[in-house]
Amino acid sequence: MTSDQLAVATGVYCAFAFNSAFFARVMAGRSASDVSAWGLMLALTGALVALNVLLAALLTQRWTAKPWLGLLTLAAAAGSWFIDAYGITLDPSMIRNVLHTEVAEARELVGARFLTHMVLLAGIPLLLLTRVRVRRQPWRRALAQRIGLLMGSLLVLALLIWSVYQPLASLTRNHRELRYLLTPANLMWSTGSVIAADVRGAARPREPIGLDAKQGPSWAARTRPMVVVLVVGETTRAANWGLSGYERQTTPELVQQDVVNFTDVTSCGTNTETSLPCMFAPVGRRNYDEARIRGQQSLLHVLARAGVSVDWRDNQSGCKGVCDTLPMQTVDAGSAPGLCDSERCLDEALTQDLAQRLKNAKGTQVWVLHLLGNHGPSYFRRYPKAYARFQPECRDDDLHKCTSPEIVNAYDNALLYTDHVLASAIDTLRAASAEVDSALLYVSDHGESLGEHGLFLHGLPYALAPEVQKRVPMVWWNSAGFDRAIGVAEGCVARALSQRARQPLSHDHLFHTVLGALDVSTALHEPTLDLTGACRTKAP
Repeated sequence: MTSDQLAVATGVYCAFAFNSAFFARVMAGRSASDVSAWGLMLALTGALVALNVLLAALLTQRWTAKPWLGLLTLAAAAGSWFIDAYGITLDPSMIRNVLHTEVAEARELVGARFLTHMVLLAGIPLLLLTRVRVRRQPWRRALAQRIGLLMGSLLVLALLIWSVYQPLASLTRNHRELRYLLTPANLMWSTGSVIAADVRGAARPREPIGLDAKQGPSWAARTRPMVVVLVVGETTRAANWGLSGYERQTTPELVQQDVVNFTDVTSCGTNTETSLPCMFAPVGRRNYDEARIRGQQSLLHVLARAGVSVDWRDNQSGCKGVCDTLPMQTVDAGSAPGLCDSERCLDEALTQDLAQRLKNAKGTQVWVLHLLGNHGPSYFRRYPKAYARFQPECRDDDLHKCTSPEIVNAYDNALLYTDHVLASAIDTLRAASAEVDSALLYVSDHGESLGEHGLFLHGLPYALAPEVQKRVPMVWWNSAGFDRAIGVAEGCVARALSQRARQPLSHDHLFHTVLGALDVSTALHEPTLDLTGACRTKAP
């Protein structure tokens, strides 16, 4: 075969083998007897074939044909699996997640069904590809054929899209995710976008923010150490949070604590790569600008600039740039014996030395704990056996092998363990309250789909994601001496937060509330987003 013939064969194969989700979405809600629906489908099928042939031919030369087309087939096969299995779309944010996925996390996503899919849809074509001999041609003829193939593909693509432009425009307005279901075009576009953004970001250091940050009046009067423990949850959705009215009590220990629970909190993103930098940025979701957020320093740098000692401890996939240049530790078997296996640690590894840290605390400190929490799909791996109370539970990395109740049971068991980790941390802080003034703020980065509407896990584009991926729990606790330490009336912080507990809130409040709670002054601070602001508002 010539390299052009091989590119055409690969493009046609990819169009039909890896785009079932795209075709299903196009035909959703359309009658099989509707002639116009089938006309639209045929036109889009032809356009998809032309697009894939164009992409396959772009980098195909005699010497690059087999490696390039083999890689394209492998990537398309893997992408189509996750689209079909979990209902995701391969947009730039999802690709960023993939590129930053740890080995342990990736291993949980790769099961027998995935391997079978890869063998059948990628392995067999690759075996055939090894048997192909790419025929050599005179360069003039090869160049003419390549130009003809590219121009012909472009012409066919344009004509077919033009022929169904009106229904296609309506379809894409209502289903903007369609472009990220076109495989492998979605992979190529999204990967290129992420790499280009990272290259631009790597070319310049993060822009400092809060250069005017300074200590408020209460700092001079503090006589004891003050510690704020900021716990960033992972994949905890508000719909299953016991404190917020879930039919099951998944927070039996926290309900015994004097915490403030916020019942209507919206996340900044639907994945960690988006939410974590966003929640620590001054702009948040209301004025979302990814380039600005990733290009600037975070809340933690502003606090450090004012004299707060900041420390990040991680049991997940890092701080996503939020703690760059600041102290950061990842827990492992060496730092938390008995709480880790060869791949993962239980979240108690983050707090097992909390009492000792409090004994050694000096000045004003912020300790960020990044939980593994309810990260899927292996919910059953996130908790010890003692917390496997809801049965039967899904004990398989492949969620499709479990029933819906089993998946929910495993997810809720993981919540029970998160509840225990948080309640135990509060008990430890309370026990040290005679020596250390302290507070704990817990908030999840995003939610999770547990099979509703055929969706699993998280990471759908924000505008399309269901509420369960965007609604998250948030909890506050502070010691009796915390109010005095920050210069407000005793009990005021808890009262102020309780008054806002049932109002709609978001990750946007985190940056400004932490500044207010620590009495750090900066022009970045927006009082209307500071949940503790009422304590500092003077009566007229």
